[in-house]
Amino acid sequence: MASIRDIKRRRDSISSTEQITKAMKLISTVKLQKSRAKAEESKPYYTMMYETIGSMLSKSDGIDHKYLRSGTSGRKAVIVITSNRGLAGGYNNNIARLVCADERLALEVTDVYAIGRKGKDALARKGYHIAADYSEVINEPLYRDASDITMELLDAFGREQISEIYLAYTSFKNTVTHVPTLKKLLPVEIEGGERKADQALMNYEPDEDRVLDSIIPKYMSSLIYGALLEAVASENGARMTAMDSATNNAEEMIEELGLAYNRARQGAITQELTEIISGANAIS
Repeated sequence: MASIRDIKRRRDSISSTEQITKAMKLISTVKLQKSRAKAEESKPYYTMMYETIGSMLSKSDGIDHKYLRSGTSGRKAVIVITSNRGLAGGYNNNIARLVCADERLALEVTDVYAIGRKGKDALARKGYHIAADYSEVINEPLYRDASDITMELLDAFGREQISEIYLAYTSFKNTVTHVPTLKKLLPVEIEGGERKADQALMNYEPDEDRVLDSIIPKYMSSLIYGALLEAVASENGARMTAMDSATNNAEEMIEELGLAYNRARQGAITQELTEIISGANAIS
């Protein structure tokens, strides 16, 4: 059995850890409230942008645009959004597993554009090529950051260095539900199948090439920015949940150590009394 001193030292150590996890939970809760508000305010915009582009293309016929067809290089680019810090449960690992499990993103043909050091390090260990690192972006996401990343990727797509672009992030549903999500950004795919026979055709003015050249970058920037906001909210939610669980575990361990401390103390007192009585009997 551990000595009284060892039990007390262990209990004090866990008590200090509990104070840290409580503080981290409080900080994450405050950050979650702010990041959740931003994500919910922006979601209608980028959701509408996504639906609008799909609706436009579903009402178009015979468009042969560079953003609607795959290139010839065969390489895939995936924007991986994770965090720069750990202690968030399975938040970062879930995204890394999502990318590794997708058959379209084979190790040999995939370039990773990392937003967040945890995802970058995890995929680098798996052998993925890290084409770019934008880890500082996740600290305070701005639309300008999403726009800059979009232009860099579109430039690579236009020069046929990459043929397809994907986005991996964590979708925020609520405080405890965060869903790892993988979306294909380019070539833009039409959801809902072919255009219906009785559906009116979309008119482009001045022409379809100039319209798509203008709107597709905004479409991509909106989705990336929305993913950044949802990822930040999900990270804070995951960290809050993880710290709450850690605090509860620490409280249970402190309680168990308290019982062990009392048993050890009672055993020591009993032993001392026994020795005193034995000594007294021996003298008498």
